[in-house]
Order: sequence, then structure tokens, then C-alpha cells
Amino acid sequence: MLVNQISVFIENKPGRVGQLTDVLAKNNINLLNLSIADTKDYGVLRAVTDANEKAVKVLKESGFTVSMNDLIGVEVEDKPGALGSILNVFDKANLSIEYLYSFSRTSEGNAVILFRVENVELALKVLKQSGIKLISAV
Repeated sequence: MLVNQISVFIENKPGRVGQLTDVLAKNNINLLNLSIADTKDYGVLRAVTDANEKAVKVLKESGFTVSMNDLIGVEVEDKPGALGSILNVFDKANLSIEYLYSFSRTSEGNAVILFRVENVELALKVLKQSGIKLISAV
């Protein structure tokens, strides 16, 4: 199961993230989660919205460089060691993680972690075999 996200190349200058959120708000698109990794001159904003295809369209029309990709989404207990247990599954399968981010707890009190990995098919297979709960929406 995969979670679709948008990735936006964004200049690292005052107001640029605000401009992006304004575009989404004007088009009634809600951010469900968000992560920004930056350098001195630019960053990559990664997010899941409630309308990713529409978000890509309106952001491109507003001059942003944006793409969509899929991540592996897992739900785990919000307790010490939960992330480590998933990382151990990846390690045993010799899978590299490109990046990950987590966000708010679910209504059941669990954490959601999104992973970008080099080999999605193998990652899904070993996670399923390990009994880790996969999600397709956030």
C-alpha cells in the first residue's frame, strides 16, 4: 500500500512557503502533513494533501516546480522502539531509506511514518511478512 505525496522545489526566501500555502488555501486544498528539507538557497517541501492531483495543477499554474511520488505508509504503536522495529526489518532485507517523516497520532493513538525507499516492492513484501500495518491514506 502506498501513500501519494507532492514534492515542491522551493526557493529559500522569505514568504515563499506562505505563497504556496495561500495557493492551496485559495483552491480549498488541505495540507494533511508537511516536511521541508532545505539548504541555503532552496528546499524541498514534501506534503500529503486531501487533493494531490489538484494541488500539483494549481501549484504549477502558480509557478512552482512540483511532482508527485509514492511513499510507503506504516502505522505503528506510539511507543519507544516502534520505529526501530521497522528499521530492523529494512536492515535485514538490505533496504536503504532515502528519507522518512512521521506525523500526528491516529485516533487509536498510533504514529504514522512515511518512507521513501530504493526498492518499493521488496520493502512492501518484507513489511507485510513482518506483520507491520501498511496504510494507503493519511
